Amino acid sequence: MDKTTEALARYASSLRFENLSANAVKSAKRHIVDAVGCALGGYRSEPADIARRLARGNSGTPSARLIGDGLVTSVQMAAFANAVMVRYLDANDTYIARGSGHPSDVFAAVLAAAEANNASGKDLITGTIAAYEVFGALADQVGLRDRGWDQGVFVAPSVAAAASLLFGLNSEQMVNALAIAVTAYVPTRQTRAGELSMWKGTATAAAACGGLFAAQLAKEGMTGPTAAFEGHHGLCEQVTGPFTLGELPSKAGFAIERANLKYYATEYHSQAPLWAALVLREKLQGEEIESVDVQTYWTAYSEIGSEPAKWDPRSRETADHSLPYLLAVALRDGRITPAIFEPARYLDPTLRPLMNRIRISENTEFTKAFPGSLTSEITVTTRSGVRHTERTSYPKGHARNPMSDEDIDRKFRDFSSSVLEKPQADDVLGFLWDLERAPEVRRLLDVLTIRGRTS
Repeated sequence: MDKTTEALARYASSLRFENLSANAVKSAKRHIVDAVGCALGGYRSEPADIARRLARGNSGTPSARLIGDGLVTSVQMAAFANAVMVRYLDANDTYIARGSGHPSDVFAAVLAAAEANNASGKDLITGTIAAYEVFGALADQVGLRDRGWDQGVFVAPSVAAAASLLFGLNSEQMVNALAIAVTAYVPTRQTRAGELSMWKGTATAAAACGGLFAAQLAKEGMTGPTAAFEGHHGLCEQVTGPFTLGELPSKAGFAIERANLKYYATEYHSQAPLWAALVLREKLQGEEIESVDVQTYWTAYSEIGSEPAKWDPRSRETADHSLPYLLAVALRDGRITPAIFEPARYLDPTLRPLMNRIRISENTEFTKAFPGSLTSEITVTTRSGVRHTERTSYPKGHARNPMSDEDIDRKFRDFSSSVLEKPQADDVLGFLWDLERAPEVRRLLDVLTIRGRTS
């Protein structure tokens, strides 16, 4: 096998709960609470309903269950359907380095593997951290976006490694699982270009499901390509360009400690501009806005502030990737909630005049500072000629400006309130914050099944 595959497998297979730092364990629990809250917030979405309908027609041995519904289904379909829920609100965490993506997209597949193997809470934490480590090791070295590839390239091998660990695969089997995942699941970035569809929030669920399948195949003896990364027509030649993994473990700490949480349920690069816009709104005191000038770094500009579709979002998925729309809502309403992604709101014609007064441009100095900082500056000019300016580099939730545990609890309760009564939300939070003491992960699916529902 090539060096990259072997290095990832060697490191991931060596992870043990006893060797994790206290901060890594705490970080894992924070990100797991956040991911579960996002899943409950996405429970009633149309993509989640579609995934659950498919799950009802599947079974398997071993099996796993759906979050909220409690339905017993195949491990793969549980991973897919639960990941669709986690991703729907676009509120789950983000890892930003040379490459970027949403590492908690792996969580549903890790949870399914843990439940299927009667794992403990410590096992779930270790598997989650293993997945984040593979994700971070690749994202630290590989930029996918400008090459036209999607973040599922990171997700599939991350899940393959974590599932292999939970399934008890030996190092040779894990190498094969990684090789299969890396070769088979290489999604294009058309998913996130132009007018966006439901697949925007579903693509990485498919990649996670694929990584889990790769581990299942390897467990049964399936072998994978011997040079998945570095060989002729391998990932490096076809997709990423050549790269060398950094030191594992990283001197910067565990990847899960460096991942950022989202304070707002919007695309991550909008977090800093939205923070600045909401501060500015407090200064406007009812004054009418003449113009809004936004300067930001290239990734934010090109991702959410450059395409014509972003000035006239026609779908929920486009709206949460439209910086003009999000800024107009922030300046008009003074708050950002999931309710802004209802069709009546993002199609509201009265917002278009304000959106059309928003100008977004790249600031090359901000680009040079990225990804070390996520600097955005907004200047609002009023009809009376008064200018107000605000700059933000580390929005709330960034690893350098972290959300508190209380912030995470509040976000969980806000997102889960449509499906869980307060006593059940209390039970779920109590279980998750004490996860390392849980003898069986399956108990988590018990407390997550909406009371009054049966499978």
